[in-house]
Amino acid sequence: MADNRKVIPPAVKFLFGGSAGMGATLFVQPLDLVKNRLQLSGVGGQEKLYKNSFDAISKILRNEGIIGIYTGLSAGLLRQATYTTTRLGVYTILLDKFSDKDGNPPNFFKKAALGMTAGACGAFIGTPAEVSLIRMTADGRLPPEQQRGYTSVFNALSRMVQEEGILTLWRGCIPTMGRAIVVNAAQLASYSQAKQMLLSTDYFHDNIFCHFVASMISGLITTAASMPVDIAKTRIQNMKTINGVPEYKGAIDVLGKVVRNEGFFCLWKGFTPYYFRLGPHTVLTFIFLEQMNSSYKRTFMS
Repeated sequence: MADNRKVIPPAVKFLFGGSAGMGATLFVQPLDLVKNRLQLSGVGGQEKLYKNSFDAISKILRNEGIIGIYTGLSAGLLRQATYTTTRLGVYTILLDKFSDKDGNPPNFFKKAALGMTAGACGAFIGTPAEVSLIRMTADGRLPPEQQRGYTSVFNALSRMVQEEGILTLWRGCIPTMGRAIVVNAAQLASYSQAKQMLLSTDYFHDNIFCHFVASMISGLITTAASMPVDIAKTRIQNMKTINGVPEYKGAIDVLGKVVRNEGFFCLWKGFTPYYFRLGPHTVLTFIFLEQMNSSYKRTFMS
């Protein structure tokens, strides 16, 4: 028997995924900046610029102003337009594909595999915007003569191609994809699983509050799992080549130097802004996505 279930068209899923991520970024971009600054603080055994998240926010506001806290917003939005559009679009398509004929979703392990596949696809497409974001948010911590001075994400992309070659746009692509695999396995699968678990109780219904609680659970799991890979990605994408020699040989080299020079727990440096960025971003992204999906179904599929 043919499967006649109505589903949202793939193009609409991609559009909704990117739009949801971009909407969330408008709220959490300052936390992304703080997370990146903390991860780069103390690099190479240098003195740490910030004591904690609150010290970082205070110094950024004092030295760069309220606009400075939104440095790199254009790159953050482009990252969502590319990375999130691809990963959420691919994931929702795969989730429909692997659900059974009655619409029941696959088990946890299949969800994790779908999440990793979606994350790797999105990370490859989104790496140029990711490199731009890291560099733009890192600039303000440097003396003026050492700053790159990108004026927008498009200026960053064009200058990187002109000054360092087109392959620079995919610098750190492997750890970026590795981070995305970890993030999406944890985030997308744990969100779906948490939501499914909450709905199986008598205390939750399929509404915004349920989406909020499931997203916060998902964000905590994702933060703990992905931070070491994220710090490797951040440092590789921000590194400079001195006399033809890059600061790091690869992700393993970054992790080794961080542990050796800064301590094992510095692999989780910036945990607070990372979670309070990732948690709300997860919440807002899935809330926006659920609401857009619901509106589309009511309007076009009822």
